[in-house]
Amino acid sequence: MSDPVIFTEDAADKVREILVEEGNLNLKLRVYVTGGGCSGLQYGFSFEETVDAEDRVITRKGVDMVIDPMSFQYLNGAEIDFQEDLEGSRFIIKNPNATNTCGCGSSFSV
Repeated sequence: MSDPVIFTEDAADKVREILVEEGNLNLKLRVYVTGGGCSGLQYGFSFEETVDAEDRVITRKGVDMVIDPMSFQYLNGAEIDFQEDLEGSRFIIKNPNATNTCGCGSSFSV
């Protein structure tokens, strides 16, 4: 069975690199959606040790990505990736649920 949200190998590798730099392998990448941004909703990323009972946890290459239930409804079917290019390095979300996204890709609407 495939995961409802895809956590790519590149993203997992970057998370592991950050955890090693921080010296805390208990941290997890939390991906969330909040109101705001130029398209109405925006993506956010943080590193946390805690996982709530309702959170979805997706493990890839020994690291965890955590999504709360409210955010999960917007991210179901999305791909969380890490990209390095001329624009810099960043986590990106390819979200099939988004009907409109802003130019920078950090906000969207459904």
